[in-house]
Amino acid sequence: MDGSEYDVIIMGTGVTESILSGLLSMEGRKVLHIDRNPFYGDSGASLNITSLWNKFLPGQPVPQELGANREWNVDLIPKFVMAYGKLVKLIIKTKVSDYLSWKCVEGTYVYQWKKGGFFSKEGGKIDKVPANDKEALASDLMSLFEKRRCQKFFQYVQQFDSKKPQTYAKNDPHNKKFSDFMKYFELEDNTIDFVGHAIALYETDDFINRPAVEVVEKIQLYMDSVGRFGDSPFIYPVYGLAGIPESFSRKCAVYGGTFMLNVGLKSLEHDKETGMTTFRGVFENEEGFAKAKMVIANPAYFQEMKHGNLIRPIGKSVRVICILDHPIPNTGNSNAVQIIIPQKQTGRKSDIYIMMIGPSHGVCKKGYYLAIISSTSESPNVDQDLKIAFDTIGPVKYKFVTEEVMYKPISDKAENNWYITNTLDPTSHFESAADNVINIYKTITGKDIDLNIENMQE
Repeated sequence: MDGSEYDVIIMGTGVTESILSGLLSMEGRKVLHIDRNPFYGDSGASLNITSLWNKFLPGQPVPQELGANREWNVDLIPKFVMAYGKLVKLIIKTKVSDYLSWKCVEGTYVYQWKKGGFFSKEGGKIDKVPANDKEALASDLMSLFEKRRCQKFFQYVQQFDSKKPQTYAKNDPHNKKFSDFMKYFELEDNTIDFVGHAIALYETDDFINRPAVEVVEKIQLYMDSVGRFGDSPFIYPVYGLAGIPESFSRKCAVYGGTFMLNVGLKSLEHDKETGMTTFRGVFENEEGFAKAKMVIANPAYFQEMKHGNLIRPIGKSVRVICILDHPIPNTGNSNAVQIIIPQKQTGRKSDIYIMMIGPSHGVCKKGYYLAIISSTSESPNVDQDLKIAFDTIGPVKYKFVTEEVMYKPISDKAENNWYITNTLDPTSHFESAADNVINIYKTITGKDIDLNIENMQE
């Protein structure tokens, strides 16, 4: 850092920051991208087994049974990717897809608690989430008559087109809450629950009061994602999620971006007269500075440089990385699955998400599986707070717990031309992160990102 001027300084190489780095450099902006860590990905990095032990159990040897570093790529913040979601469209549109390899996730499951009857006992179990009207008829989540009602609902969603009134003439979702809209289909509460949480992918029961057309379009996204890469709506990069920020960083470098890792943070100062911001930091034991017209950064960077007044906490996420020697029970010995435990089924205020990825995705040694539990923290006792998740995944050989305060900007306005990204939430997918990218990009450039990929080669 020799005092050079840039169009933008980006701090943090997480998914959100790296996508913005790639997009802005492709527009011809002069970008300086830094990270305080010695690796790409920030808190969303993928670690080998030695790095994982050093992070959580410093000084303790890695058990020999776990094998070599090359067999492990453990994501600190795991998320699946919607096969037709905004992140995939960004990846294809920017041709970052050239740097990535993907494999499908075999299935999505949802947890339901069922009351006992004459021929069954009370208890909770997981079942595969139906992705279309045909799967609804075969689902174990519902009774025979409920399957028929759910089939009709899915058929409605599949043919719905907001621009064609004839596709929704009998039940218009516009200007109507989802709860009122669903009365037409006469679905049971448990069915509406898994539709909202496991298909529309809402984190809480707030979807009930959301505009019906918004929820319907989210269900359509789920259905449209099925079949793009396989029989599941979700995909996952081979060798872990760190490939996504690394690939966008590579794209930024191709367009002239400058990268610096392992940078010590000193200060961030804005000059109102010139409109320029000066960043001071330490790189390779030498203090230096750089100037830019704007700054984009992860909330942690603003907080570390004493600008915490610009962000506000919105909760605390908890993630538990579990190393298993077996696939999750009742998932058909799948290599990769998602399990959603809706809040209504547990009495919690937020959903619990379980991701399991196996050796076929290049993230762990053969014979082992990674199950990562994520949620919003509601109790200081993690084992008790997430007990249902631990019961669901079965015996755990090794586990590692992280808790992180989630932040958002305190204002929608970019004070000093500083743009603050959101902390990644506990959800099991990247749609909220992609929305964050799209919103910041539009605020900076004044234009929408063209996500039309229909005529592009994937």
